[in-house]
Amino acid sequence: MTDRLFVYGTLMRSSSHALARELKQRATYEGPARYNGRLYRVTHYPGVIASSAPDEWVFGDVYTVHDRELLTELDRYEGCGPDDPEPTPYLRLLQPVILSSGPQVEAWIYIYNRPVDRLKRIVSGRFSDSDMA
Repeated sequence: MTDRLFVYGTLMRSSSHALARELKQRATYEGPARYNGRLYRVTHYPGVIASSAPDEWVFGDVYTVHDRELLTELDRYEGCGPDDPEPTPYLRLLQPVILSSGPQVEAWIYIYNRPVDRLKRIVSGRFSDSDMA
């Protein structure tokens, strides 16, 4: 089982969110990466769904998580903890991501688990604090 985590929204290294700061303290930053997917603005946070189109990428950060309890805390934050009612807004799934340094690795990623037909797509594949306003 992998301990890598790909984050693309409020948990990114550049985010001012409290859990992003917690992630920086309790995990090792491996670097920027990309995921073959489509990014959507849900409200003040994004959601990603998988894609097979060769030109659809979501950009984020990869961390190695050393503390399993941290993943449990992040699951609760993303609404997919063991006590959250089904269907959850996100699913934490192992997915292939490509590190900017070159290799493809498997990492946990929170995949949006709701319809996206009424959401605004972020075509650039990049989410930032300015998108949270």
